[in-house]
Amino acid sequence: MAKKEEKVLGMDREKFRMFMGKYGIGVILLIMMVFISIMEPAFRSGSNMVNVATQVSINAMIAYGMCLAITTEGIDLSVGAQLALVSCILGQLISNKGWGIIPAIVVAILVSTAWGTINGFLISKFNMFPFVVTLSTQLIIRGLAQVVSGGQAIPITDTTFKQIYSAKLGPIPFPILVLILATVLMYLVLHWTKFGRYVFAVGDNMQAAIASGVSIIKTKTATYAISGFLAGIAGVIFTAKTASAQSNIGVGYETDAVAACVLGGTSFAGGVTTVPGVLMGIFIIGFIYNGMNLIGIDSYYQSMTKGAVIIGAVLLDMVMNKKNG
Repeated sequence: MAKKEEKVLGMDREKFRMFMGKYGIGVILLIMMVFISIMEPAFRSGSNMVNVATQVSINAMIAYGMCLAITTEGIDLSVGAQLALVSCILGQLISNKGWGIIPAIVVAILVSTAWGTINGFLISKFNMFPFVVTLSTQLIIRGLAQVVSGGQAIPITDTTFKQIYSAKLGPIPFPILVLILATVLMYLVLHWTKFGRYVFAVGDNMQAAIASGVSIIKTKTATYAISGFLAGIAGVIFTAKTASAQSNIGVGYETDAVAACVLGGTSFAGGVTTVPGVLMGIFIIGFIYNGMNLIGIDSYYQSMTKGAVIIGAVLLDMVMNKKNG
């Protein structure tokens, strides 16, 4: 009888682990929203929610690219620098060269996509460590941004370009529409396409993926190219927001992207991620910044809190999935 009761309890614990494994990040997000709402009622206003969603749209683009890289057991530390390079190219082409907005955006995003492709090719073709490759290209790209901008901020006065951030479709700001579209596309790509299956396969067991006929070079190169493409979109939105092109922007954005992925359940061991999880991780980071700003907490406490939340999320994941042995 005692044995049967132990089995029942075991099943209960297993169900709880499964529940937290799937919905734990949502529980954390809900608790955080309730707590901040109690501390500062202005937090739960509709206008503030729209404001948060608009702001995190930039980080979301980078985080989605990062989750692809991490899922293949890699990382992309160059995304913040790519954002800065895109910004400087836009400033140079639109303000100094008189280019049209569309051609300038296309060229800028193509450049960031090319850098992502280079990252992926170096990592996959020569079996180089992603950390080393993307850290090195981060320095190169940041230097190129300084060269392109001449080390100076370039103001962009074009009203149409600035509307990329400020324009609305009805009550919905354009950046939120981009976020929704990117989320849907990322979900479809990761969970409903052959490429998505390849990404999971490469991260889960590379040797098995090779034996199954998966091209590691093509998959990883495409993964980092997409990361560069999304960083380019983030650069366009950020530059439209600030109406200024600068080489020193985007510093630390890769950290927020990694944090959002970790909070969303993306495993550094590779082969595990979910788009809804990453999206909730993005909003948790956004709520930390927004809520603490409303409460009036200094920025360095925000960083400390973010770090503590990340550690808590990792520990929760380890406990729920018995990764700690």
